[in-house]
Amino acid sequence: MTTNGGFEPVIRRTPVFCGIVPPHILDHLAQHEDQALSDSALRTLQHDSAARTRRRITAVRTLTAGAAPAAPDATPHRTIYDAGHGTDLPGTEVRAEGSEPGQDATVNRAYAGLGATFELYLKAYERNSIDGNGLPLNASVHYDVNYDNAFWNGDQMVFGDGDGEIFTDFTSSVDVIGHELTHGVTQYTANLEYYGQSGALNESVSDVFGSLIKQYSLGQTADQADWLIGEGLLAPGVHGVALRSMKAPGTAYDDTRLGKDPQPATMQHYVRTSRDNGGVHINSGIPNHAFYLLATALGGNAWDRAGQIWYDVLTGGELRSDADFADFAKLTVAAAKARYQTGEESEAALKAWAQVGVQAT
Repeated sequence: MTTNGGFEPVIRRTPVFCGIVPPHILDHLAQHEDQALSDSALRTLQHDSAARTRRRITAVRTLTAGAAPAAPDATPHRTIYDAGHGTDLPGTEVRAEGSEPGQDATVNRAYAGLGATFELYLKAYERNSIDGNGLPLNASVHYDVNYDNAFWNGDQMVFGDGDGEIFTDFTSSVDVIGHELTHGVTQYTANLEYYGQSGALNESVSDVFGSLIKQYSLGQTADQADWLIGEGLLAPGVHGVALRSMKAPGTAYDDTRLGKDPQPATMQHYVRTSRDNGGVHINSGIPNHAFYLLATALGGNAWDRAGQIWYDVLTGGELRSDADFADFAKLTVAAAKARYQTGEESEAALKAWAQVGVQAT
């Protein structure tokens, strides 16, 4: 920790490069006999590797976990850019805050997705944008050629158009937009390290709030939600429904080109690997499933009690950057007791974690 001239402390925050499409899927596609598919996957993997290296440069961010509640009139400040199928960011400005929709549906979806994310955090948790202090939300669309990913680069959102055969336009799923922007929220709060169980928690938190953003925008209760991440992202002909399922990890896809969804739902099937930063996209299925179990046990709108508990842990200042699943689980139980005090929420949290094999006491 350092100080800015003797005033408020600042924390060195390392923004995480994380594309919504996990590397194990791209690795599988890169080995496909169809040259066009393998070329697109290899190009995406090479780009992601280079971007990941660039993002290792530490950024200085102001600690905002204890930021004051947002003003009731807080509004988003969105700007959408067109990268023109190049890689120079941000590109040409094509839509600013308050302007009318244009002819480009990708631009309009990106604009709406940024707004939906801003609204959930503001209305449900009184958080003013990603950093808690009104950070402008910028996004670039039409990034690169046949780019099979979307990502938050520490400063803005970036969307590829997909290859059209395996993946569609990456603005097509609002939960994908919410997922990636939540990496920014984590960057400004708990700053979870992107390796092993802390990295899987980083991924899971993004899946949780990505799903909540979708549910909030559709007005769905926990029982009505599909609990899928990236539903609609897979092109017609792909045997699968999404990238991940929080309700049933391991069942999102089973396709000859993509492989089979490897996510476990419980610690019994925890995957030990050195790939994918210690399996961050794989083992995130375990805390994902715990949240699903809690939200459906409590019922109603998942962003209310279950989401509030997760938000309190993420922003409360007690979550270590190297936390494991058990650390996070214990904090959720404590947060439930602190906020609700009735016992129903904390008991439901204990039971949810027990069902996935994580000790929360």
